[in-house]
Amino acid sequence: MTRLNGQIRAPEVRVIDADGKQLGVMSSREAYQLAQDQELDLVEISPGANPPVCKIVDWGKFNYQKTKQAQKNRQNNKVLEMKQMRFGLKIGDHDLAVKMKKVTGFLEAGHKVKITLFFRGRELAHKDIGFKLAERVIADFGDRIAVDQNPQLNGKQLSFVIRGVASKVVKTAADSEDE
Repeated sequence: MTRLNGQIRAPEVRVIDADGKQLGVMSSREAYQLAQDQELDLVEISPGANPPVCKIVDWGKFNYQKTKQAQKNRQNNKVLEMKQMRFGLKIGDHDLAVKMKKVTGFLEAGHKVKITLFFRGRELAHKDIGFKLAERVIADFGDRIAVDQNPQLNGKQLSFVIRGVASKVVKTAADSEDE
């Protein structure tokens, strides 16, 4: 919580003026009077410091800039979701290719993908086929992915988690001759 003007309880504060110049340590009453003389507000910006740091600013403008900065920071934070792709044990090659194309899109967008193979009825007796299909999916992506969670069987589902790996630029001898 930001305190301003008369709410500041510290007996002494370090004061910074509106231009960012340090005015030094003074009593909070003196600092408040200095802010009033300039028709500005005294805002406590670092209450944990010893002594607390206060700045003489226009409170409305200061609060507006702080809000805008928080909005900008929120926009820049990319929330990565865990996407999920499910398919059965008897999936055809074409259907698998379509699902892998969708997974590739998720990986390129920077998401992690949880791939789940589900077993129906007596398919559970052939767990090895499920593990082979999981290894095939991982092998198809090759070194473009990293496996965060290896394939593991949970009840009637075999699941694993993958994420995309940033591609590294490899500089060849031909490139260095061009420079």
